[in-house]
Amino acid sequence: MKDLAASLDDLIERMVADYVAHNRAAGLLKNMLDDAGVGLLPVIDHVTIRTLDIDQGAKPFVELGYVYDETITYADWYAKVYRKAGYPALFVDQAYTDDRGKTSIIPGWVKKFGDQVFHHVAVRVEDIEKAVDRLKLKGVVFAGSIVGDRGDHLRQIFSAPETADGQPFTVLELAERHRGYLGFLPPQADSLMKSTAPR
Repeated sequence: MKDLAASLDDLIERMVADYVAHNRAAGLLKNMLDDAGVGLLPVIDHVTIRTLDIDQGAKPFVELGYVYDETITYADWYAKVYRKAGYPALFVDQAYTDDRGKTSIIPGWVKKFGDQVFHHVAVRVEDIEKAVDRLKLKGVVFAGSIVGDRGDHLRQIFSAPETADGQPFTVLELAERHRGYLGFLPPQADSLMKSTAPR
């Protein structure tokens, strides 16, 4: 029987491969990193699952050693962050189940795509402007602009969503971090969520 670390590696590798197969921006970036001998997995900052039940959505990862770290709240949705040393953070989000969640885009997305796929993978970059410019040269379109000012602890941007059956599906996130900051900033995450909402 496999040990937990090997099983967790398999789960993440399988889900990342599925995500890359459905996200052109991530595929381009993976090819560029593969050419340099780096690969995509070592530069993944965090992965995100959308679900109707956070605890159930996180369960496969918790069973393999991830532990709850924090809850982040927004107007119509919330997220729990799970961590395991040596692995990307896991960000699991859902709409509130009461009236607050009625305006959230998450339930419609989960109904369409399920909760066993990554909505997005965030890749850590040293210079977010440079990374955006290089990916734009390869034809990647970005949704909105970079969230966070130069020098902030965390700066982020989403690619424009890949679509499936006419619906926004996956996005690639670029994340620039400074001063050892590993957390998430609620206003930025909410802004990113809105940048990829169906129009």
